[in-house]
Amino acid sequence: MKKMLAGLCLGIACGGFPSAAVGQQPPSLSKEVREFVTVDAPTVALKHVRVIDGTGGAAAEDQTLVISGGRIAALGPSGSTAIPDGARQLELPGYTVIPGLVGMHDHLFYPAPGSQARPVGGNIPVYHELAFSFPRLYLAGGVTTIRTTGSIEGQTDLELKKAVDLGKIPGPKIHVTAPYLEGVGSFTVQMRELTGPDDAARAVDFWASQGATSFKVYMHITRAELAAVVKAAHSRHLKVTGHLCSIGFREAAAIGIDDLEHGLTVDNEFVPGKQPDACPEGKERNESLVKLDIASAPAQDMIKDLVAHHVAVTSTLPVFETFVPNRPILPQRVLDALAPEARSDYLAARSRNAQTPDNPWPTILKKEMEFERAFVKAGGLLLAGEDPTGYGGVLAGFGDQREVELLVEAGFTPVEAIHIASENGARFLGEDKSIGTVAPGKQADLVVIHGDPGKDIADIEKVETVFKDGIGFDSVKLIDSVRGLVGLR
Repeated sequence: MKKMLAGLCLGIACGGFPSAAVGQQPPSLSKEVREFVTVDAPTVALKHVRVIDGTGGAAAEDQTLVISGGRIAALGPSGSTAIPDGARQLELPGYTVIPGLVGMHDHLFYPAPGSQARPVGGNIPVYHELAFSFPRLYLAGGVTTIRTTGSIEGQTDLELKKAVDLGKIPGPKIHVTAPYLEGVGSFTVQMRELTGPDDAARAVDFWASQGATSFKVYMHITRAELAAVVKAAHSRHLKVTGHLCSIGFREAAAIGIDDLEHGLTVDNEFVPGKQPDACPEGKERNESLVKLDIASAPAQDMIKDLVAHHVAVTSTLPVFETFVPNRPILPQRVLDALAPEARSDYLAARSRNAQTPDNPWPTILKKEMEFERAFVKAGGLLLAGEDPTGYGGVLAGFGDQREVELLVEAGFTPVEAIHIASENGARFLGEDKSIGTVAPGKQADLVVIHGDPGKDIADIEKVETVFKDGIGFDSVKLIDSVRGLVGLR
């Protein structure tokens, strides 16, 4: 189980119709991008559509939404919302528009086929950078903005961001997190181990100078190294998140961390005899989680402490679901995206999990869901991600949709879950004035769904068109273009 967990982480008025996005010119799209574009007109009207605006409020029926110059120019009841002359008009009764999802734990890598099997002959986990398939799948899934939340190939992520921004390749807007800042004890050779606080500070300075906009500390980092990372990052007004093990959540909050990945499942402060700067064994962690009562004073005090320190938590329920026996198998459309060997790896690992005696993950997953509800109830900022790591089976875009479904299973309403997966992420990134909700003046990052996810959250999988800066992309065509490639490129 220790190895399994280690592998996780890796303003415009309503009536105005601007001629271009404020402050920038849209990129000239390459032929490679153009083949996926279905809607590209100076002004577009989405008519008779249901709108779930991302604020957590109820859906608005029979709306007309006008897009102009890459932004939302108008939104209101279809009977009273003016449509400019010459606008391209799309009749969309029976469809729902939601804001583009903001994926806050969305790596650009995935387990290399064959590397996540039980270690034989010194086998170690290795991850492939999926520079071709993952940007397409994120966009296809309705994820218009991602934070990579830890890089294996930091420079590749930066170059991918540049290529997307220039319109050379299809993909979401990318916020690049620097390569993992790990202490001694990394489970994969693809993570460099820090040598101390000075080394940690130098790493932050280097990657910030290259264009990284956030940092992620990992399982074996020491408190002194974390303090150095926080100081160096905050001096540049950049944020730090972490998948922790050696440091407890309250310790990290006191040091100044901004976000905690995965939630309760990786907090080891409740392990009896936990030693400073030491990562407990997986069995000890699991036993402590199974016994922990979320309503107990220690757990509630930890939650209150995180809220008091303004520390966000990123939910990554899909990756934990893969550890639970008898959960739904991946839909065929997701299996079809996997390379044959990657598909075999997923199915084999899933079978092994089903045969694991006394598997603690059904209980742990329920406790994580309970923790997330309690955190939000206490006033905490919950973010949404997917984490395409573990032993595989969590794929870009598809996993983000599953995260929203699992948030509903956790007890949030569909509109609350969509709010967590859109506006909350935008708020953490400091971009909530531009993205995250459906409102006039904001960038037209929108997802058009054939169905009503406000009533049946499973409809969130029925994405047909994804608008990014007012340009509509064909979701199905993007998915088809990477069939059989996930795990390879």
